[in-house]
Order: sequence, then C-alpha cells, then structure tokens
Amino acid sequence: MPNNIPYKINLSESELPKFWLNLQAYLPEKLPPMLNPATGQPVEADELRKVFTDAAVEQEMNTTDKYIEIPDEVRNFYRMYRPSPVVRAYNLEKLLDTPAEIYYKFEGTNTSGSHKLNSSVPQVYYAREQGLTSVTTETGAGQWGTALSMATGFFGLDLLVYMVKTSYEQKPHRKDLMETYGAQVIPSPSDTTEVGRRILKDHPGTGGSLGCAISEAVEIALSRENCRYLLGSVMNHVLLHQSVIGLEAKAALDKYNITPDIVIGCLGGGSNFGGLIAPYMAERLQGKNNIQFLGVEPASCPTLTRGRYAYDFGDTGCMTPLIKMYTLGSGFMPSPNHAGGLRYHGMNPIVSKLKHDGYMDVIAYEQTKVFQAAKLFCKSEGNLPAPESNHALCAAIDEAIKCRETGEKKKILFGLTGTGFFDMSAYQSFNNGTMTDYIPTDEDIELGLSSLPKV
Repeated sequence: MPNNIPYKINLSESELPKFWLNLQAYLPEKLPPMLNPATGQPVEADELRKVFTDAAVEQEMNTTDKYIEIPDEVRNFYRMYRPSPVVRAYNLEKLLDTPAEIYYKFEGTNTSGSHKLNSSVPQVYYAREQGLTSVTTETGAGQWGTALSMATGFFGLDLLVYMVKTSYEQKPHRKDLMETYGAQVIPSPSDTTEVGRRILKDHPGTGGSLGCAISEAVEIALSRENCRYLLGSVMNHVLLHQSVIGLEAKAALDKYNITPDIVIGCLGGGSNFGGLIAPYMAERLQGKNNIQFLGVEPASCPTLTRGRYAYDFGDTGCMTPLIKMYTLGSGFMPSPNHAGGLRYHGMNPIVSKLKHDGYMDVIAYEQTKVFQAAKLFCKSEGNLPAPESNHALCAAIDEAIKCRETGEKKKILFGLTGTGFFDMSAYQSFNNGTMTDYIPTDEDIELGLSSLPKV
C-alpha cells in the first residue's frame, strides 16, 4: 500500500473527542437572527424553550464558545460505536484508474445505520437531565427516528415519531426497528394533529415531506406537559453534535500528514455535511488552508442550487420561527418517487451562510446517477452505502475521474453517512429499471418560493 497508509485509519478509544467544535463561533460575521413571525423581531431564548430543550437553545444561540464539552454520559455512549473509521478506498481508486487518493469517513457502524446517533444521544440526555418524560420528532428516510428511538430507549423517555408517509410505506423495517426500541410511529401527514388534517385537505394523496412531519411533531410537543421537540438536522446545535465526525476524520488523517484537497458531503438539512467539514472549515475561515468544500444535493429537491437565501418557516404548517437559510419554500413538496432521502425544503443556517458567502460549492444529481455510483462502490469496496451517501460518493467518483483526465493527484475525503441495508426497496427499483428521475420545473420552484413570508 502506498505511503503505508492502511485501508482503515482507526483512532483509539482514548482519542475520542472530548469537545464538539462550534463552527458558528468561527464565522466572520454573525448569522442573521431567527425572527418571531408575528412580530418580525429576533426570537428570544424563552420562546425557543417552549419547543426545544434548554440545553439545545443555549447551544443554538452560542456564538462565542469555539469548543463545547461533551458530557461524560454522552461520551460513554459514544464509546459503544465511536471512533468510527476513515477508510482509504484503494479498490475504487484502482477501478477508476485514478491518481487521486480517495478517503471516506464511515458513519454506518451503529445499529441505527447512520450518523444521526451522534446528535440523538446528547439531545435525549439533555431532555432527561431537564426532567422531561417524553419527546417528539419527525423522520424522513428513517435514520433519525431510528437513532432517536435508540437514545430514548437507553435513557428511558417516551418517543412519538412522525415519519414522512412515502418513507413509511417504502421502508417498513425502519418502523419496525423504531418500535422495537419503544417508539410510536405515525405516517405524516396524519389525522392526529390539526396541522396534519389541514395539509391532507390542501394536498390530498400527498406522500408528505419533512416540513409536514416537523409541523405535526411541534404541535404535539407544544400541547403536552414535560415534552419537547427534538430534531435531527437543520439547526445549529445538531451541526455542533455532528462535528465529532470531522474532528475524528481530521485526527485520523493528521496521523499520516494527510490534508484533503476537497471535502465532499451530501446535503439534506446540512448537519452531516457541516459536521464533516467543521474543523477544516474553521481553519479555512482563519486563512489556514485552501480546501475546496463541495455539497451534493438531489436534483429533485435542489435547495442550495435553485432555492433562495431568505427568511422562511422551518415547517409546512408555519409553526416555527423564521430562519434565514436557503429554501425552496416551506410549501414545497418533493416528488414521492425520490428514493434517496435528503427531502427537506431548507438548509442549516451555517451551511447556508457559508454557501452565500462563497466558502463552498454545491452540485445536484439525479437519483439514477448516484445509484450507478453506488453500484461501482459496492463492487469495488464491498460496502452498501445509504442512498443519501450515494450523492457524496458520486461526486467523489466524478472528482477522481477528473484527476485521471488531468493527472492531478488530489486527496479526496467524502462522508459515507450510513449503510443502505434498510433501503433495499430503493436499490430494488434501481436494479429492476423502475427508478425514474424527477427534476422540478421552474414553475414548481416558483410555486414553492411563492410561500415565502414577507419579511
């Protein structure tokens, strides 16, 4: 093996990060504040505490502390599946005949199958410490709901999950796994909430969206005592927790004096991408590197490539504060035939700001293209990636092919956010030729953006 770099670069348990990196504290200028939609004024912490845990609110609004300590109980839970490996994709490099070095950070080594456990554990821990007895959430493809059910089962809280209806129908085993850990799972939109009933009336037959499911979960959290809403992406405190991915990746690669030329991640709500790039982007913002950062999103839900940087609601029912982010409009409904996750209409505020200020690039792929990339990866590396991860994988392959054509010896790092074993219906549709691509028309995009609030 060249340079004596092993296939798997593993950290020891003692090297597990003791702090999360708060990328928000490195931004050259502060993020635009969240706004109260009724008053147009910045949201106060007390308003957010009605929905989120106290700790989540504190972390969400922390713009000064560059590092935040990981609680011992959370770190002890992390030890059950972390640190996760950085893998050198030697066989993929050989298959592509590229001079590039390809590395991936694999987050599928836990039972939830994805990176989502990195944030579910601290969020539930903080909920328990606050004295809460139950929590609610949404889930799209099911990774977040699964991870949260694992955490609530461990820490002893009740959990109600609203799962996007399309995914609920496509991925029944995700529901089974959540219920095994003790969660109650309801397909969204549903008739169990006022906002769900309204969405069903306005969009009969809809397959749902993350925005719909968020609205239902928030409504329940607001109506129950000792209950709060926990979410798996988009918000800054979630990106904070996911920084453990990037911190481990950098620590592993630093052992071999490897600095990537490009870091690639898939984009849904932005937390895994933000977590992967966090330590490298912090250095970039301090002028210490010139790494390229590339986010990859589905062409069927092109938030950053075709959306608008504007204030918008985080949910379809317009119950959340207004967030300055790239968005397709809270009323945007992604195509139900999209099997690759990443269905959210908006984007994390930090990631949105980085894109707006020119610190990162974004591309969008059709789903059949990313599944073709997955097939190459399976054949060469023997690992079945989650459909979401396929987007980042596809971009890494394209970059490696460019290197083959130009002779550049780039070092490529991408995030393999999870395993695809719960997503076999998507692979089935790709293999039997029934998978189709859908790209929203300009009229579809404008219809979604027409729902943006006037601020």
